Amino acid sequence: MRRIHLMVALTMFFSAWGFGICTLQAQPFPSQPIQLIIPAAPGDGGDIAGRALIEELTKILNTPIVAVNKPGAAAAAGTDFVAKSKKDGYTLLYGISAGVIYNPALHPESVPYDPIRDLEPLGFHAFFPCAFSVQSKSPWKTFPEVVDYAKKNPGKFRCSVLGVGSINHLQLEIMKPLLDVDITMVPFKGASPAVVGLLGGHVEATFVALAVHGPQHASGELRALLVDRKVADMPDVPTLRDLGYARDLPSPCAGIFAPAGIPEEAKRVLVPALEKAIKSPQLIEKMNRIRYLTDYRPPAEHRKLWIADFETAKSLAKKISAAQH
Repeated sequence: MRRIHLMVALTMFFSAWGFGICTLQAQPFPSQPIQLIIPAAPGDGGDIAGRALIEELTKILNTPIVAVNKPGAAAAAGTDFVAKSKKDGYTLLYGISAGVIYNPALHPESVPYDPIRDLEPLGFHAFFPCAFSVQSKSPWKTFPEVVDYAKKNPGKFRCSVLGVGSINHLQLEIMKPLLDVDITMVPFKGASPAVVGLLGGHVEATFVALAVHGPQHASGELRALLVDRKVADMPDVPTLRDLGYARDLPSPCAGIFAPAGIPEEAKRVLVPALEKAIKSPQLIEKMNRIRYLTDYRPPAEHRKLWIADFETAKSLAKKISAAQH
């Protein structure tokens, strides 16, 4: 009799245990906190936009979303972390263009991932207009004055950017042959440090997202001489095309990515939640305040835009390399 009772008890225990496992496995996504990897330093343009998005997305998913900064290697460090992370939908990337387009295009030999193969776009977020800025006390009042000075003093005009392989690096490389000018690029570990470098007099200019050095423009410390994309509240600051050149510069941008191959269930939850968050009036207002241009695109359009930009960047990289040799 005792043996029968023991067998019944064990059967009930293992049945309950198995039921518990099934229940655990059947929990709908998301059943735990999500981490959003931001491959930029705290205070950088991508960090500001990524954290603003987290606020709205947390409300919609009713799940904690943790921002994790992993700067370094012009966004390649954080991007690589996500590309190699578990494919469960709980590790996402706030994919800034430096990490998913420009660094892989400019330096494929040093980037340990293939962005097109290893990442999956979940929705495009925004463009981040950048400004070429100098200290207000500097002698340069217009961008043509900078060009004139740099031509007369080759290599002496230095411009800080957020890192080698960043879009701002590419922008300077595009400008050199277009303007027939020698501006020395000085890479920093992030956009905020690049601005500090200018304020400290270590360089003559900086070229980073307006959101990063907007406060210094408002306070009068810095003066913007050129933008890569027109900004509504800075109508007098020209683009290259405004100055009569044949093209404008590409703007940095960002979208949400996951490691390629995450479950369909996760995508069915994340994609509409991201669309709702990005299109929310509250987030759009925040983005406008820091001079970011919201431009939501669903995954298929996001992929099309992303691949087109990547191919264009690779083509530009080849031309730049050929010109340097």
